[in-house]
Amino acid sequence: MTATSGKKLTKAGRREQLLETAHAIVREEGTDALTLGRLAERAGVSKPIAYEHFRTRSGLLIALYKEIDDGQVAALVDALARAPRRLDEVARVVSRAYMACYTAAGPEWHAVSAALKGDEDMEAFQIQLIDHYVAIYRDAFRPCTDLPEADLHLRCVGIIGAAEAIAQDMIRQRVDEAAAAAALASLISAWLSSKA
Repeated sequence: MTATSGKKLTKAGRREQLLETAHAIVREEGTDALTLGRLAERAGVSKPIAYEHFRTRSGLLIALYKEIDDGQVAALVDALARAPRRLDEVARVVSRAYMACYTAAGPEWHAVSAALKGDEDMEAFQIQLIDHYVAIYRDAFRPCTDLPEADLHLRCVGIIGAAEAIAQDMIRQRVDEAAAAAALASLISAWLSSKA
């Protein structure tokens, strides 16, 4: 039971408490142990409260995934706002942020992501996430390249695929974070330069 379970919380406060409890369950027991019933029990609330906030186990897992991702997006947007508008600098910021996200998110995030593979709701959510990242990257790189908009868009989709593959190699400890970020930055700079 959590320390706040006896207090009357706002709806937002209760959701935050439930998400913190869900993180703890995943960290301590793994994603298989995370059900809405287990969450309610551990948080010291009734099952209907857990269901009211997340509706399904997939809804809970997506909420966990989104919470972690929102923090990473905020850090990326902040870093991009401070970066000089040169292709090599923007590529460096994007690459470092991507690899840092994988490192910072840790095993919890990867476990949640794996638990959602093949889930219809997660598939739709993943499409939204990729579209959101493509838009962020496209907006960040637009001032740095002469590529036509359609080409820039498609290359940003490819950058995300490459970033994911490189990050997986990093997670498998085949390359360290700095080398992974440098490789991705090099790829981005080459692919988006006006000479490409």
